[in-house]
Amino acid sequence: MRPAAPGQREFVWMRWGLVPHWAKDTSIGSSLINARTESAATKPTFRDSFRRRRCLIAADGFYEWKKIGKQKQPYLIHMSDDRPLAFAGLWDRWGDGPERFESCTILTTTANTLLRELHERMPVILEPDDYDRWLDPNVSEAETLQMVLTSSAASELTVEAVSPRVNNVANDDAGVLAPPPPPPF
Repeated sequence: MRPAAPGQREFVWMRWGLVPHWAKDTSIGSSLINARTESAATKPTFRDSFRRRRCLIAADGFYEWKKIGKQKQPYLIHMSDDRPLAFAGLWDRWGDGPERFESCTILTTTANTLLRELHERMPVILEPDDYDRWLDPNVSEAETLQMVLTSSAASELTVEAVSPRVNNVANDDAGVLAPPPPPPF
């Protein structure tokens, strides 16, 4: 979701993996799926989008993996009350004519105490009260925007182990959310 006409927002489909408007080709997007909050306002790759093209990326959860022995166990992280969440994002438009498309990246921050054992970073999950400030095109000062780019409280999130089937994009069914099988005896 991003600002549209004054006082309005619009939902749009975007490719995940930011391809800046100045990129020579689209391959850069695969390495720009996330942007660090600490440097997004100043790093040339993200700076222009941070000032002018901020968005909310709607989700109902996200996954992280933890290595347990030789296996990686996936975990679903979602809001404890199951409400949808909105990641702080940046977007850009690349190309001309039929090649033209829009892409986005998710801002990340230091993981909270709940997620730290899974990964050192986590997506910035904005509180509904912060949506307007994040999306306001008249706010471009990094210091003002950084105030909303913090870790979510650990108490607001739930972590659930899910099936390793989630590791395969061909598995697009509810079974990926099933608890993992018990370890063999």
